Amino acid sequence: MPTTHRVAVLGGGSFGTVIANLIALNGHRVCLWLRNAARVEAIERDRENSEYLPGYRLDHKLRATTSLDDAISDIDILLLAVPSASFREVARSLTGSLSPETLLVSLTKGIEAPGFHLMSEILAQELPDNPRAVLSGPNLAGEIAAGHITGSVVASPSEAINRTLHDLMHGERFLVYSSLDMYGVELGGALKNVYAILAGLGSALEFGENTIGMLLTRSLTEMSRFAVERGANPMTFLGLAGVGDLFVTCSSPLSRNYRIGQAIGRGQPLAEILAGMDQVAEGINTLELLKTEADRRGVHMPLVNGLYGILHHSRPVSDVFNDMMTREQAQDVEFVAG
Repeated sequence: MPTTHRVAVLGGGSFGTVIANLIALNGHRVCLWLRNAARVEAIERDRENSEYLPGYRLDHKLRATTSLDDAISDIDILLLAVPSASFREVARSLTGSLSPETLLVSLTKGIEAPGFHLMSEILAQELPDNPRAVLSGPNLAGEIAAGHITGSVVASPSEAINRTLHDLMHGERFLVYSSLDMYGVELGGALKNVYAILAGLGSALEFGENTIGMLLTRSLTEMSRFAVERGANPMTFLGLAGVGDLFVTCSSPLSRNYRIGQAIGRGQPLAEILAGMDQVAEGINTLELLKTEADRRGVHMPLVNGLYGILHHSRPVSDVFNDMMTREQAQDVEFVAG
């Protein structure tokens, strides 16, 4: 008989909401935690998070609350879907309130500043006694809500944890795969946001299909090159959390980072773009952290350096793209099996 879990999801944006509802549809009791009392009231009344997913019906086994203590009471799995900038604050607020058996799962694709801390590392620092995992992949929340078939990856060092999370979320239209390379899966989800901005720039400048193909593959090369330097398995980047997520984020107008790139390519100031967005675009935050860390480690990343020059040194977009493409290292595939 399938195990029924007691689950809390912290963060009521589009992704937190859709994942919470998928879990509820699988028969589990889920509590969704939000800070906004009016939105909680609307979700409870209308069975819909109209702010982020209008028209998406929420299952009766999902309830919403503004009380963190209420949300995490008597749970065995906790998923965090809050922005990276507030991730540590939320994790720290859980200290002393969870059973050490409670499984922690990060849904957040980002990196903490200052320094270079992934969300799983923050969980290890703030809640070291709890088991940890991450979820990542080409997962646009609006498409999941619309019922499009979607694949995602759960990653932890434990096959038992991965099986638990597979059973928790897997369904006919949300397919869950597993990986033991938690760090590589998490890095793939965080780094691709930077390259989505570049892809949006290329779209605005009407690059040809050949150029876009080169841009995407060189982006994948940079991501895996950096990740290997940080201890990840380069083969992870051939899966959903690598090339899958990169392709979707670099080609869809549903991607916030892609839309930022398009707006920059059309000449709109970055501050104006960000002021008009209702959700965080993690790629902007990640870019500076990634460049600093790559420089410190001596990792060759011309695409990152070029985008940084565009956004922070007002370099012309066309000049920087030309510079990036002509100065790239000649080797095509840097990591091969066997």
